[in-house]
Amino acid sequence: MLSKKQVSLIVSLQKKKGRDEEKLFVVEGDKIVKEFLASGMKVVTLVAKPEFISGLTSDLVKNAGDVITVNYDELKKVSTLKTPHNAMAVIEMPEISADYDIILNDLCVALDFIQDPGNLGTIIRSAAWFGIKNIVCSDNCVDVYNPKVIQASMGAILNVDVWYLGLSDFLGKARGKNIPVYGTLLEGESIYSKKLGKKGVILLGNESKGISGDLIPFITDRIVIPKFTDAVHGIESLNVGMAASVIFSEFAKIKNG
Repeated sequence: MLSKKQVSLIVSLQKKKGRDEEKLFVVEGDKIVKEFLASGMKVVTLVAKPEFISGLTSDLVKNAGDVITVNYDELKKVSTLKTPHNAMAVIEMPEISADYDIILNDLCVALDFIQDPGNLGTIIRSAAWFGIKNIVCSDNCVDVYNPKVIQASMGAILNVDVWYLGLSDFLGKARGKNIPVYGTLLEGESIYSKKLGKKGVILLGNESKGISGDLIPFITDRIVIPKFTDAVHGIESLNVGMAASVIFSEFAKIKNG
């Protein structure tokens, strides 16, 4: 059973301020919770229905600090979902520091002012699928530990490091190392005909405004996903999460071809 103090703590983690203060975040869902238990990350508290806990191996149960058995109504008090799953877990944020040389030594992604949690989660999931290990976010991007981001990433956050850095400084470092910066712009060259490299920075912009004007000078290669239809209504543009998947796929062909 959850105490009032535990309920208060978990609810506070729904807000960025609470997460930043406690250095903790929450994951929800049977599959995601199991993956975090198996990942080696520090699971501070496992909150779950008895049938979920009984279905875990002893090794996974041991990976949780506190194991609290609850019923559906108790889960509903602390869940961000309308219909809670069988389990949720409180995770300690990993302490890692950014190393520009390591990040820029491979293909990576830079995100400028991505606001929608679902979009960031989708981009993380897609990056993990195509083998991209680092995503650099501008400071005004949505928080990677937002429950909706974690949910949309479907556990892929375990395979991708997400950093919050000043993009001007980061992209300047890339240019200083002669590393290409591929910017997604409407007037760019088709991603399908553009000669792509195995290493570089893929820069994606805000959902409605695109890439900020002050970042445009850092772009060395302008790319676009062309539209293959004359239809006008209903398909003005691709969602940034969808666009990221298409772009990552084309880079994966080069990198693994």
